[in-house]
Amino acid sequence: MPDFADIQRAVRRIPRGKVATYGEVARGAGYPRGARQVARALSVNNVQNLPWHRVLGSGGHIRLRGEAGLLQRTLLRLEGVPFRGARVDMEQSGFRFTSSRPRGKGSRTNPQKTQSRPRSRGAGTTEKR
Repeated sequence: MPDFADIQRAVRRIPRGKVATYGEVARGAGYPRGARQVARALSVNNVQNLPWHRVLGSGGHIRLRGEAGLLQRTLLRLEGVPFRGARVDMEQSGFRFTSSRPRGKGSRTNPQKTQSRPRSRGAGTTEKR
């Protein structure tokens, strides 16, 4: 399970006027498959000075509903983050974390899938019974 302190450190690295997705923050914290845990870590109310408003859903969507979503949009606009309709312009304001080594039990060091293939019995082999 991701460490909330790692996630919060990653969120603090997003500069003013830039945004990152939940997935990008998870990768930046070293947990490439921990996007849901990022949302959970940001929901903790006792964290001071955390720029939570700089974290968005994929494609630049604000995922918060109601007043929280309006507040997030307002804070981003105050920082000069450009919008295209309801989405943030990720090409212009998306932040990329420098690569971070994966952490935790569920992270993989080799992203390529390895598949085991059943052994074929080449042509001409016979099986004795």
